[in-house]
Parts: sequence; structure tokens; C-alpha cells
Amino acid sequence: MHNSDDPGAFDEFEDENFKSKTQVKQEMHELQALGKQLTELNPAKLAEVPMDAVLSEAIDTMHRIKSREARRRQLQYIGKLMRKADVEAIQAVLEKHREQDHLHLRFDRMAEEWRERLLEQGKEAQSAFFDAHPGADHQQVRALIREANKEIANKKAPTNQRKLFRYLRDFFMQES
Repeated sequence: MHNSDDPGAFDEFEDENFKSKTQVKQEMHELQALGKQLTELNPAKLAEVPMDAVLSEAIDTMHRIKSREARRRQLQYIGKLMRKADVEAIQAVLEKHREQDHLHLRFDRMAEEWRERLLEQGKEAQSAFFDAHPGADHQQVRALIREANKEIANKKAPTNQRKLFRYLRDFFMQES
């Protein structure tokens, strides 16, 4: 029985390293969530993540499992393995991938907006584009616009519209 007048009676709860059961469970859920993010990466991105062979094999196994319950258990196992992993390094790689994905989405949106504008507004939009982006290949952009407009007029498949989009997206990626 603890005496509440004894100042040392609750020292064990004031220890900085002491974690409540709730805190431990929360950390486990966070590690499991981080492990789940790893299982969702494509092989090229996963190869960049610093991890040991056991964790890598557990993630590979997760991809082969079809049963929902078995996947849940495997995810718990991955979460357990994450305790020994360099979590900060893994998080840094995942953050880098998130930033790259956001950047790619931004370039895709820019390319889509410019493609629509170039096809709908004609010479006015071309002048604005070349003023804003003097490094673009004027001749290639004009040829792609001309061919895309022919496709639209003849109601053909949007092959050159896609080429224009890819050119713009790649140009924005290189420009940045």
C-alpha cells in the first residue's frame, strides 16, 4: 500500500522512459501503419527504403497473401519487425516519395491546363505560353497543336492530344 504523503511513492510513474499501455499500443499502431505504407509501394520505390532482409521478405510475403485474415496477421508481423527498423530513415524516404508524387500531380495539372488552353484559344494562348516558357520548342509545340486540332475536327482518336500533354508535362518537369 502506498502512502500518498511519501514523496517517492510514485517515482516509478515520473520516469521519462515510462510508457503507459495506451502509449505503447499507439506506437505499435503507428509502426503498423508505416509498415502498411511500405506494402503499398511499387517495387522501384520499395527498393529505395532502407530495411533489413527479414522486413523485406515479410513485405514480399504480404503481396502473395490473398486471405484477409492472413493479411491482417502479416501486417501485425510487419509492425512488429518495424520496431527494429530505422523508422526515421524509412519515414524520410516515404516523405521524399510523397513530395515527388505531389510534384508529378502539379506538372500533370499544369500540362492539362495548358493543353486545353492551347487547343481552345489558338494563337493567343501560344503567345502566352511561349512568353511564359521561352525554353519550349516552338516548332514542336505548334506541330503538336496543329495535329491535335486536326484530330478534334475529324473526330479521331486523341493521339496527338496525348503527345501534346506528354510533351508539356515532360517540359515542365525538366524546367523545374
